[in-house]
Amino acid sequence: MLNSSKRLDADAIRRILPINASLVVNDVTWDEYEEFLIDLNDSPYVRVFYDHGRMEIMSPAKRHERGKNVVNHFVTAIGFEYGILLTSYASTTLKRELDLRGAEPDDSFYIQNAARAIANQDENLDLEKEPPPDLVIEVDRASSSLNKFVIYATLGMPEFWRLVGNRARFYMLRDGRYEESEKSGAFPFLTAEALATFLEQGIKEGEIAATLAFRKWLNDNRQRFLSGIKLVPKQIEE
Repeated sequence: MLNSSKRLDADAIRRILPINASLVVNDVTWDEYEEFLIDLNDSPYVRVFYDHGRMEIMSPAKRHERGKNVVNHFVTAIGFEYGILLTSYASTTLKRELDLRGAEPDDSFYIQNAARAIANQDENLDLEKEPPPDLVIEVDRASSSLNKFVIYATLGMPEFWRLVGNRARFYMLRDGRYEESEKSGAFPFLTAEALATFLEQGIKEGEIAATLAFRKWLNDNRQRFLSGIKLVPKQIEE
């Protein structure tokens, strides 16, 4: 992790920040943070987090992006197979000046509030007026000096998935804090163990093969899902 007390523009960040590394800039005002986001112009190569004057810029590695893409396909498949309205807001900047905190997750979804999110035609998401995404997803990468749990909890994301390699952990927001959960709140039939099994397949075989297997699992267990029974997929044969 790199540390700096200097003001760095977006072009400088792109030149000096290695892949899978992070840069911390201290004593950044809220206005400076917002100006930096504008200069960055939604660059897909970095993620920016902010917590009370401390700004962290992270550069994701390609292998970490793979896990995110695989899980994005899985969540979308749930929508298709079960007719659940949802929409991805990807790495949209989530921030609220009142809390002096901001984040850019690897992926995010509106599920319970999908209809409202789809109807919102504003270019930027304003958490002062709109609800936060129902689900945020983070791929564990370069070590962070900021507590993402605190940032996301303050911004009010109900559910947080953390992917570490081919493992998955689910967290639900309760009384302002995240508690680890065996199953998803948005999709009660889906356990962290089940997601991890298909995630491993996706990393080994690619997202298309894994998504086809995941959709078959959803179809094969449709009635059990509707009856609320927890599902655990068969282990992948080597």
